[in-house]
Amino acid sequence: MTAVSSMTPENLARQLIDRMLVDSGWIIQDIKTLNFSAGQGVVVREYPTDSGPADYLLFIDRKPVGVIEAKAEGTILSPVEEQSSRYAVSKLKWQKDHQPLRFIYESTGAETHFTDNLDPAPRAREVFTFHRPETVREWIRQGTSLRHRLQQFPVLDIRNLRDCQVSAITNLEKSFGKNQPRALVQMATGSGKTFTAITTAYRLLKFARATRILFLVDTRNLGEQAEQEFQAFSPNDDPRKFTELYNVQRLRSSFVDSSAQVCISTIQRMYSILRGEEIDESAEEESPNERQTSSFSREVVYNYRVPIETFDFIIIDEAHRSIYNEWKQVLDYFDSFLVGLTATPDSRTFGFFNRNVVSEYTYERAVADGVNVPFDVYSIETEITKNGATIKAGEWVDKRERQTRRKRWEQVDEETVYRGSALDRDVVNPDQIRTVIRTFRDKLPEIFPHRKEIPKTLIFAKSDFHADDIIRTVREEFGERNEFCRKVTYSVGKDGGDKPSEVLQQFRTAYYPRIAVTVDMIATGTDVKALECLLFMRDVKSRSYFEQMKGRGTRTMLEDDLKLVTPSAVGNKTHFVLVDAVGVSKSLKTDSRPLERKPGVSLKDLLWNVAVGGDNSEDTLTSLANRLTRLEKQLTPVERNQLATAAGGKTINRVVNELLDTYSPDKLDDLAKQFQKNNGEIPTPGTLEDIRNELIQQATRVFDDPNYRNLLESIRRNHDQVIDGVNLDTVLSAGWDASMAEKAGTIVADFKTYLEENRDQITALQIFYNQPNRRREITYQMIQQVVEKLKTDRPNLAPFAVWKAYEVLGKVNGNQPKNELVALVSLIRRVLEIDPELTAYDQTVNRNFQNWVFRQQAGSLKFTEEQMEWLRMMKDTIARSIQVTKDDFDYSPFVDKGGLGRLWSLFGDRTFPLIEELNESLAA
Repeated sequence: MTAVSSMTPENLARQLIDRMLVDSGWIIQDIKTLNFSAGQGVVVREYPTDSGPADYLLFIDRKPVGVIEAKAEGTILSPVEEQSSRYAVSKLKWQKDHQPLRFIYESTGAETHFTDNLDPAPRAREVFTFHRPETVREWIRQGTSLRHRLQQFPVLDIRNLRDCQVSAITNLEKSFGKNQPRALVQMATGSGKTFTAITTAYRLLKFARATRILFLVDTRNLGEQAEQEFQAFSPNDDPRKFTELYNVQRLRSSFVDSSAQVCISTIQRMYSILRGEEIDESAEEESPNERQTSSFSREVVYNYRVPIETFDFIIIDEAHRSIYNEWKQVLDYFDSFLVGLTATPDSRTFGFFNRNVVSEYTYERAVADGVNVPFDVYSIETEITKNGATIKAGEWVDKRERQTRRKRWEQVDEETVYRGSALDRDVVNPDQIRTVIRTFRDKLPEIFPHRKEIPKTLIFAKSDFHADDIIRTVREEFGERNEFCRKVTYSVGKDGGDKPSEVLQQFRTAYYPRIAVTVDMIATGTDVKALECLLFMRDVKSRSYFEQMKGRGTRTMLEDDLKLVTPSAVGNKTHFVLVDAVGVSKSLKTDSRPLERKPGVSLKDLLWNVAVGGDNSEDTLTSLANRLTRLEKQLTPVERNQLATAAGGKTINRVVNELLDTYSPDKLDDLAKQFQKNNGEIPTPGTLEDIRNELIQQATRVFDDPNYRNLLESIRRNHDQVIDGVNLDTVLSAGWDASMAEKAGTIVADFKTYLEENRDQITALQIFYNQPNRRREITYQMIQQVVEKLKTDRPNLAPFAVWKAYEVLGKVNGNQPKNELVALVSLIRRVLEIDPELTAYDQTVNRNFQNWVFRQQAGSLKFTEEQMEWLRMMKDTIARSIQVTKDDFDYSPFVDKGGLGRLWSLFGDRTFPLIEELNESLAA
């Protein structure tokens, strides 16, 4: 046995803590060899106190300032705070001047908590690692803590501020004063989010004496805009510009200037800095939420050049795009207050910022206040856009390679039917594009009467190739020069043309271009005030992304400024027009997730779908990659080695990347080029399909091994703890009401009515109402569907609320179930009079089980004690989860006693009929 393996968990934790302290600049010494001359910050192990030896005592310039209580990994640290606080006030041996220690840490090496006792109402917060000694020394020199100073802001000077900005700044400062670590500023596009943030930054630096603030963006373009706004900002109480009062650095390298009070950086650059890697600057051109990287599992590590306390505050622009996947690690690394800025938060954004929304200024409010302009929708619908078309067998058509755009003339050997959704991806119909553009051109006098020139128009395309097709058609249909219509995408400038920022600036301020075509680059965050028309030639499924795209047209503009780019405009900009050529304004919108395509499917089922069911669809493989990515972040070194060994040396990172490669156009294009180079011929569509199939086989072969699948599932069960940042809780009721009985009667009646009205729309209700003999088929998921719909349609009829109403009316037999879904089953059974009174479903199952066992043993059949034990376990599962299935035997308590194999040995051929019989009889 090695020395490491014989160590206790606490000793292993201390090894990690020692390494963290050394990395953070501390000198560690034992009490017997103590030498304060070794450096400014000394940490002494096992320092004696009147409460016993402290695990670690922190000294700055020979004076004790803090304590660290070390615990084994896995220890919950909150209860440890009492012990570490006791050491903080204990008398220290050999120290004459007894003062309580200010800084308190609890750490397992994997998790570290920190408390500053000079904070108002001191409370622990999780930190990435320990603060550096020079930082601690500076905090001591300041005499007060930052959180104390955050309670002492002077009254806000509201000159030059909109009401929504005043509200946001005031509420944000109140949030700081309450030591709320995260806050969200939701303000409509054009209402001055950045100006609000800069005003806040100025007050933090001047009045709270903040050391440094990070302004975090997700594209270089937004960083340039932010820098310009800092340079233009003048506070109300000083004639000088912000940049004359404080140093502002926009990061162009890995160097963070220690003299800069404000740093502006893309999240991609800061991530690379913390990783100690050179950044690929092209990564800063594109929002990380719009392009997934292939290296999800790279972890941020401690960087002594940029310690965790570098920034007191991080202001996150377009926060709805920067809080996911590996980028979130940047925010978790720093010991900072987080302030999110966004116009379009979704439920995940609210969840990340702990629902601490200090400003809610919607687009509708902004329009009402004259901050934004309203919009009108003008629809263009064509036959092919709506219904698609059919190419008959024998027709001659052009075929174009996606990568090279090389065309070839080819005869179609079988009928090709395509839907409108396939346009400009699988099928390009030039006349469909031309028909839309021509109609737009012809209807412009109706859309914008009395205009002599085309209003500044932005067209949203599906891809770079689609954008090129649109540009060529626009120029032809309008009979205009190249400058009239330009592309503004991330690929612009890569082949020697104008940079995207140059084209964008021309679009903002010059007469040409009149029309710009983009895919993503100016879909979010980028201001073009002169825009009066948005033409959608792509559908968008993400609600928040669609709102961001619409936001490009909402900016107000005064007449004189508008006339500089659109001379025939009369008056101020009063509105913009959304021209809908694809039904985008009517299509169903969701809050999309970048990788997860099958959120309701378990990891186990994904693995079986791939290994046994042969499901190699993009949704399945991408979702599987996402699950493995999340799991990998939780693995211990031992578990990583176990998985790599089981996969023949293939790490889980490599498994994930191979899964993502299967449907990567870039990967396929690279392999196609390699094929052409090796064989001297262009690969046919069939060859490309063979190449993709080989990629899929290579990526999924590892899942054929049942040992690997079982190991993945076993490890997942060991680590699974879901942090739900999606579903938000709501208060159903609070307080007393004198007319509770009357309200209870109304709730019960409304619940009955709701079930009756929805009896034919929800599967579980159909079975309960119309096919009672099939109640054994009702699953946990079916009941969950009823709960979710009920909460969406009528949140006041949530199961526990209805149960409470029955209790008020005195119509309940027994206690309320702990499980909401079990409560709902009980309620449905009562409404349908299956049960004469409201009875907890587990009680019903217990009663039915007793009756069933009695009937079974009424004759010669007698169950053994072990058989009864298994029957009771199945009964308990039905009471808890509505039914028992074969899959349940892979989990505790069944798997602990031998699983399905042991059940079969006890009941033989009767095993599966027995499961069905129990489901039916106990649900009776």
